Amino acid sequence: MNKKPKVVITHWIHPEVIDYLNQTCEVILNQTQDTLSREEIIKRTKEAEGLMVFMPDYIESSFLDTCPQLKVIAGALRGYDNFDIDACTKRGIWFTIVPDLLAAPTAELTIGLLIGLGRRMLEGDRLIRNGNFQGWKPQLYSRGLLNQTLGIVGMGKLGKALVQRLVGFEMNLLYTDPIPLSVEQETAWKISKVSLEELLKSSDYVVLMVPLIPNTYHLINQDTLAKMKPNSFLINPCRGSVVDEKAIASAIQSGHLAGYAADVFEMEDWAISHRPQEICKTLITEKNQTFFTPHLGSAVDEIRHDIAFEAAKNIIQVLSGKIPQGAVKKL
Repeated sequence: MNKKPKVVITHWIHPEVIDYLNQTCEVILNQTQDTLSREEIIKRTKEAEGLMVFMPDYIESSFLDTCPQLKVIAGALRGYDNFDIDACTKRGIWFTIVPDLLAAPTAELTIGLLIGLGRRMLEGDRLIRNGNFQGWKPQLYSRGLLNQTLGIVGMGKLGKALVQRLVGFEMNLLYTDPIPLSVEQETAWKISKVSLEELLKSSDYVVLMVPLIPNTYHLINQDTLAKMKPNSFLINPCRGSVVDEKAIASAIQSGHLAGYAADVFEMEDWAISHRPQEICKTLITEKNQTFFTPHLGSAVDEIRHDIAFEAAKNIIQVLSGKIPQGAVKKL
């Protein structure tokens, strides 16, 4: 009887995904809600042929050197900036992602960040909980979304998913991206392509929807913030290091930026060695101008189930001698 290949899963997955993998693999699980230490993952993966990783994980050359039998690393994720793809490819290890399931829930969350920040909802919640609400009286007026200009930086799958959901909000929509939408899409969505500088100058709300690559690291910095429309809002559901959090804090304190909402933070981007080790404290203390969520973009139970299942399929495809459907690069 042939020995089943070992597959290590670094974080909790749904029982149905475990059952699927157990049919052909010896599965080493972490069914706690905790992130394993790097040392523990290495210990478990030394003789493994497959590895399923998640956003809290970080893979680079020195890790791969300890796991010589690995054939596939399947990311239960879409953005892979915390993983050294070239190092995997050089060693003949497939690295796969799940590209098509995260756009919708991330767009949903972005709408929540927009409304929560723009309508001062957290501020209102605190007012009630502090015992300062005495019935209706004019207070906490906000700008809202109706007839405001919203600019989307990046029109990939995330940007498209967002604009599809914004159409009914009756906003003036702008976008910037090296690859333009089709004329038909621009017409249907009533959205116009402009330069980044024009978008920043004209938008009441700016939403970042770009991957973290060298060209987008600190895309929003002291200089680009200065070009933003005074008293505008910035929303970041993509990657923490696309912005300079300290520069954002300064722009809020000066009154130039009305507010900042984010689901992602610089401290999360493990591959950047000089990243800050915590969220900028000024952003935390500016409670009335900031709205934060703990990386909830894809945190929808059904979606997480499907993402893990797709990652598991990629593992099985490689171990069966096939090309995985989610491969980032072909070997």
